Formats: sequence, C-alpha cells, structure tokens
Amino acid sequence: MRLQVLGTAAGGGVPQWNCACPGCSGARAHPGRRRRHASLAVRLDDGGYVVNATPDIAEQIESCAWLRPGPGPRESPLKGVILTDAELDHTIGLLRLREADALEVRSTPVVRHALRPFAELLRPYLQLTWADADTVPVSGKRPRYAADSPEAETEAEGWVSALRLGPLVYAPAMGVWPDELDEAFRQAACVIVDGTFWDDEEPRRTGISTRTATQMGHLPIEATMERLSKLPGRRLYTHLNNTNPLVDPAAEQHKVLAELGIEVAADGMVIDL
Repeated sequence: MRLQVLGTAAGGGVPQWNCACPGCSGARAHPGRRRRHASLAVRLDDGGYVVNATPDIAEQIESCAWLRPGPGPRESPLKGVILTDAELDHTIGLLRLREADALEVRSTPVVRHALRPFAELLRPYLQLTWADADTVPVSGKRPRYAADSPEAETEAEGWVSALRLGPLVYAPAMGVWPDELDEAFRQAACVIVDGTFWDDEEPRRTGISTRTATQMGHLPIEATMERLSKLPGRRLYTHLNNTNPLVDPAAEQHKVLAELGIEVAADGMVIDL
C-alpha cells in the first residue's frame, strides 16, 4: 500500500489565519514551515481514498500525482473519503468534492448520522454512498455542532476513531489509548498518531483554551511518546497545533523524539507499506 501525507496540522492549519503566535508567525516568515490540515491519500485494493476531507482538500489532491484527474476530463482516481470523526476540519472538504459524479464515504454510523446535513446539501450534485470504516474508538468527544445530538449517549464511542487500513493505523485524534488500539498498533507496520499538543498544559499556557490538552480530547505527546517508542513498526506524529513547539524545525523537542525513534510527519511525505 502506498500513502502520501497530505497535511499534518490541527484545526486552522499552520499558520492559522487569525493567529500571530510564534508558530504561525514563524510559518509566515518561513513558508517551508507551513502545514495543511491533517490528511492522507491512500491506495487501497479498490481504489484511491483521502482520509479526512479538510478545507485544503482541492490543493491536497493536486499535490498528490496519483490522485490527479485524467486522461479524460471527468476521470478521477479518487473513489472516496474515509473519516476519523465528524469535526468540521475533517469533513468540510466533502462540500468541495461536489463536482464528482459519485463518491463513497466510509465512517462510523454516528459520524454518518451527524453528517446528514452535508448529505442533503450534496444530494443534487452527486451520488453519495456510505459504508462502514474499520475503526477503533478512541474518544467520545463530539463536534460542537452536534453537542445536542441524541446519538451522543447511545453511540458515544463512534465519534472519534483510529482507522485500520491494512498495515497502517491512523489516529490523528486520541483521547484515550485503549487495549484494542494497543493491539492494533502492535500489529501495524506503521502508526501515525495524535501529536496535537506537546504537553497537557500547552493550551492553557498559550492562552488558546481554559482546558488542558486531555480535556480537549487529545493525549499530549509527553503522555504517549514512551509508549509509542516501544511499538515495533514505524511511528510518526501528525495533527500538530500551531502552538506545538514541533512546528519549529529547530525546537529541541525534535531531538527528544528522534532519540526515541519517533518521527514527525511532514506534508508531502510518501510511505510505501
């Protein structure tokens, strides 16, 4: 299986349009530090898929040679989208795919239900079909727009998931690390996981939230890196927030991870498994 990393940033990207923190200011001054919203392109047996449909999806597809259309004017190798959750940063790109003739979306049932308004908006434009994804639940956190969803209590585990895609496990958001996920990680040739925040106090220390990283639904790197270092496969962090020191390539935290044999995923990175 071949995959290409289409983006590695948390919500808002790096730089974020309304932020002048050191991470965003550094990315404006040094364009090579810019990161698009976290996403992957994957080649599966039945076609090409994008994992999470971000606001950057059109540019992300253009950046991946084997997802570009052709040779005919309406021929595209993109078969569908696989979703890890229902957050706007991971789903709003579905609306930018309205030019497709048909599109398959794989998700958990509760995510599918939450996205019914999107399905209704897209109905006049394309044939949209839904299927289940192979997932491990990692959080019951639901998007703000679904805060009052009746499914919140009955299907809380389906809101945020890690995806099992053959030899790959992809978990850009992790609120917990359950035993089932640990087993999936140990069987995988490559794991790409939540690196939103470096430490638990980062959101409060930087002023972006009154909650800790864990309270926001993200296990911080400091809480997962030792455990991650013991896994047998290739290990990478993604979904970096603009406040994360790792957005600066000179940050000392890169050395800490390198010593543990852990990588920080980069936009455009290609991995063959």
